[in-house]
Amino acid sequence: MKRIIATMILLVLGTGFSQAQMLKFGVKGGLNFANYTGGDVANYDFKTITNYHAGLVVELNVFQNFALQSELLYSTKGAELKGLGEQFKNELGYISIPVLAKFYLTSNKLSLELGPQASVLVSERNEVDANDTNSFDFGLAGGLSYKITDGLFVSGRYVAGLTEAKQDADVKNSVIQFSVGYMF
Repeated sequence: MKRIIATMILLVLGTGFSQAQMLKFGVKGGLNFANYTGGDVANYDFKTITNYHAGLVVELNVFQNFALQSELLYSTKGAELKGLGEQFKNELGYISIPVLAKFYLTSNKLSLELGPQASVLVSERNEVDANDTNSFDFGLAGGLSYKITDGLFVSGRYVAGLTEAKQDADVKNSVIQFSVGYMF
């Protein structure tokens, strides 16, 4: 009887330990290089703005070389517009939720990430009409991540907007992100 109880305790502890290895939480932050892309911009020259992103990361290891990663980020997008003799800056603050398939390429250090990203507008600092910004942004994110240590990682990502950022212009958000993070 003692043997069965000891075996059951070891199984429960082993299962708990293996599930803890499957789910990791972390934080990340870094730089955004944001701009607009799209069609209806003949009279304007869009310039990249530099800003930031920061938030939480959750990674669920599904297989040895495959994981799902979700994030909850505050991310600033937008652009600087120069045209018709004037210059305007448009900064849009979003809560972004990317859900990424993560493929480990080399010994669980280098990974390729790809997936959708949904964003909701929460703030807007600009010098243009604030009423013409759409409150929802949907995009496709892709990039690379590298684990420096078991916890510390760096990543680079491109997010291509698939929906129009402005109601009065056919423009989409385009963001390059460089991040540093730590998984617990």
